[in-house]
Amino acid sequence: MTAPENKKPLNNLLILIGIAAVLGVVPLVTQEAYFLHICILALLFGALASSWNLINGYAGIFTFGHQAFFGLGAYGSALMSMKLGLSPWVTMWIAGVMSAALGCLISLPVLRIRSIPHIAIVTLAFAEIVRIVCSNLTEFTRGELGLWGIPPFTSFSLPLIGPVTFDAAHKVAYFYVVVLLWLLIVGITYWILRNRFGFGLRAIRDSQIAAESLGLNLTRYKTMVFALSSMLAGVLGAFYAHYVLILTPSSALGIDIMIQIVAMTLIGGIGRLLGPTIGAFILTFGLEWLRGFGEYRMLIYGVLLVAIVMFLPKGLASMRFGALRRRKSTPSP
Repeated sequence: MTAPENKKPLNNLLILIGIAAVLGVVPLVTQEAYFLHICILALLFGALASSWNLINGYAGIFTFGHQAFFGLGAYGSALMSMKLGLSPWVTMWIAGVMSAALGCLISLPVLRIRSIPHIAIVTLAFAEIVRIVCSNLTEFTRGELGLWGIPPFTSFSLPLIGPVTFDAAHKVAYFYVVVLLWLLIVGITYWILRNRFGFGLRAIRDSQIAAESLGLNLTRYKTMVFALSSMLAGVLGAFYAHYVLILTPSSALGIDIMIQIVAMTLIGGIGRLLGPTIGAFILTFGLEWLRGFGEYRMLIYGVLLVAIVMFLPKGLASMRFGALRRRKSTPSP
């Protein structure tokens, strides 16, 4: 292993700590509700895209049904808190376990398929089945009318800080919760990249035949990462439910969620630790900035996306460091 490769994990860790420190002081600078709301959405979808990046960017399994686990977590946590009276702090993690179990179940037949297009189509069909079932279970989900009356997170008190309240008018508490969830998911990804499991995933991504020849159990590795990715998506879906407080099959299970995840990961950088988060902030804040262009908003948005993907195929996360490496490798005259 070369010196730059040795330094890369440390650089990633330092960058991660720096970002966490900056995020931690954002509410101290401004508590404007709308700005914090946009930050919350950017972090939420950055974390969701990071959970998908685990299975796509590091294991090379292109699934197109990640929204199913996000939606299952959202509806599962909402219904458990409404029907059973459980705290959202508890149902959030139960919903994650439910999503992981479903992920394991679905992975058994799906991950035996080695054709990328077929995996994408099968997982998309699975997600659509989940959405249609959810739309028709009106007795529980109220279908497209929307599931409303979802309880927010329970308020609590912290020593030296005081009461922590969750309501629509004050976003600070929600902001810190989503920062912690984002740190959890990016931290798990960072840890995986540095251990044997992560090396195995990347070996499978690069060549399944070579990975098998090295003695790796492909089914076990794929099932484990599929379950982990699904669980994280379910937890994030639960947070989303107790943040927006109303769900519809379109908002929690729509294909547009998957399109956002893919776009964010492509723009930021597939297989890069902070790539999905960079893409999430670019897209979320970019769309808000483009509101001033009225009917031309989506046209400009589409052109910018195409330009980034064409001229930076490895994503924005690779831009600066790639140029720096090339400059260092150029021999001096």
